[in-house]
Amino acid sequence: MEHLQCVCEKENRLGEHRLSKDINDSAYWREFEKNELTHSAAHYLMAIDSLREELGYARVTDVAEKLEVSRGAASMSIAHLKKRGWVKEDPNRFLLLDDKGEAMANIVERNFRILSNFFQNVLGLPKDIAYADACKMEHLMSLETGKQLIELMYFIKGDEDLANRYAQYVKDGGHSCDAEGDSECSICAGEFLEQE
Repeated sequence: MEHLQCVCEKENRLGEHRLSKDINDSAYWREFEKNELTHSAAHYLMAIDSLREELGYARVTDVAEKLEVSRGAASMSIAHLKKRGWVKEDPNRFLLLDDKGEAMANIVERNFRILSNFFQNVLGLPKDIAYADACKMEHLMSLETGKQLIELMYFIKGDEDLANRYAQYVKDGGHSCDAEGDSECSICAGEFLEQE
């Protein structure tokens, strides 16, 4: 997935900034549809991988139990993954991930760790919120975004004064703007660290 970058431009006589690409611009939202890995497929791949690691094998029944879905639903989803060539069966009908399926499961697991770590340890979110939000995003995040989040975490971790000041800022309530976007907020207005 290509790295997409929004740039800001002045758009009206009041001098307010708006994103040059509207949130409904198909160049951005269609990227979601182009993602070859769905949320559900990611969890099936990770369940197979996890079961093989824990038990040494994975069957459709085991996957259904692990994901708390019916055997029929698991069977249909796994059949779809087999058609894509991400899952196969050994002679004993145990499920295996092929190289691409295993790589995708590993990327999603890595993204989950990066996101949940960032949400908990940088943003200070409680574990349940951090995990829920990481789970929603893990299969969509690009490798480039993951790398940049890691760089940001190392940067913050490497500067103890910055880390302490940020932790205090969050503890003190930090900045907040309304959920609809505050026109006085430079971030909501799209002006934060503008790059030309």
